[in-house]
Amino acid sequence: MPDIPVGSQIFDLAFHPTHTTVYTGLLNGSIKAFHYDEQGQHEQTFSTRPSKRSCRCVATNEDGSHLFAAGKAKSIFTIDTATGIVTDTRNDAHDSPINRMKHMLPNMFCSGDDDGLIKLWDPRRSQEIRRYGHHFDFISDFLWLGDKNQLVSTSADGTLSVIDVRGKKSEPFAQSEDQEDELLSIVAIRNGSKVVIGTQLGILSIFNRSQGWGDCVDRVPGHPQSIDALCAIPSSYPSSHSTILTGSSDGLVRAVQLFPTKLLGVVADHGSFPIERVTVDQNGEGRWVGSAGHEDTLKMTDLRDVFEDEDNDDDDNADVPSDGVDVENFQDQAPSDGGDDILSVIEAAPGDESEDSEAPKEKKRKRKGDKDALAGKKKKGRNEVDAEPSFFAGL
Repeated sequence: MPDIPVGSQIFDLAFHPTHTTVYTGLLNGSIKAFHYDEQGQHEQTFSTRPSKRSCRCVATNEDGSHLFAAGKAKSIFTIDTATGIVTDTRNDAHDSPINRMKHMLPNMFCSGDDDGLIKLWDPRRSQEIRRYGHHFDFISDFLWLGDKNQLVSTSADGTLSVIDVRGKKSEPFAQSEDQEDELLSIVAIRNGSKVVIGTQLGILSIFNRSQGWGDCVDRVPGHPQSIDALCAIPSSYPSSHSTILTGSSDGLVRAVQLFPTKLLGVVADHGSFPIERVTVDQNGEGRWVGSAGHEDTLKMTDLRDVFEDEDNDDDDNADVPSDGVDVENFQDQAPSDGGDDILSVIEAAPGDESEDSEAPKEKKRKRKGDKDALAGKKKKGRNEVDAEPSFFAGL
């Protein structure tokens, strides 16, 4: 699909849960909606500007009839998606600019601001239901765990917290230890049993819900810059339980599989523009993935172009050397920016932490039979690519 020009930098985007419509929140305060079809054609359906200040976040309600928008104006606007008319305004909903919003239940959504304050709202009421002030830096992302009615928030203060929305307390159900890194994005994998966090240092931190929220259980280094956006892929793909899309400040949207760690390819390239948001349409089960960077265009990418051979690869993994990953070509797309140094520390064999080039390290690991998932290539002829030291070198 051709890029959709929107006329200003995009801060956030949201898809209608059932219709092929995408909504964008822009730097100039405008909110624009675009309808698109299977052939890649698009047209603008409405444009409204409830505030002259930037619109940082947008979220639809359960049936897509209303769109909630907020940003630097500190107010929350409710927009009728059929007409584009602002039907309700909560003036001064926060004391600081609102950075993130998420719809959770039919009559509940949340908002988080630059000071770390989280508020729960009922669309039928003008005042918040509850507020939580346990974070002291901006709220970067939300994750809704419907099985437990819990809201997980990530913050630049280095912690994540879990709020039980059924409770009456103004304190979180749980909060992690300081991860000594800004937590910027969050997504659930493996049917919600694990949670992946994207960080400022380019590390994917993995939390296991069964082991509590105190600290992460695993870390996957390698991205050369911050991981500002994370997104799951549709459940129709066999590897969806452990495959995510990552949006990084280096301008690339990547498909990365965890357990084992594999680079599946580059989904979208925004050049030098950092990625702000990555989202899949049709409630995460659609064909199109929208990605927005610090530019005035919305990229719409067909996921079938990325995962079209996955089913065939699963049936015949003896003839294909990789899951469609051209590691050398991928390395050419993004220059190394320190990710290699991080990997070299993690992957070095015990007792040998030399700073030699990648080639001798690969040979040394092969002789010792190192089983590290990020160590080196396995035998040829398998449809499985375990990342080499160069795996994330070009990320």
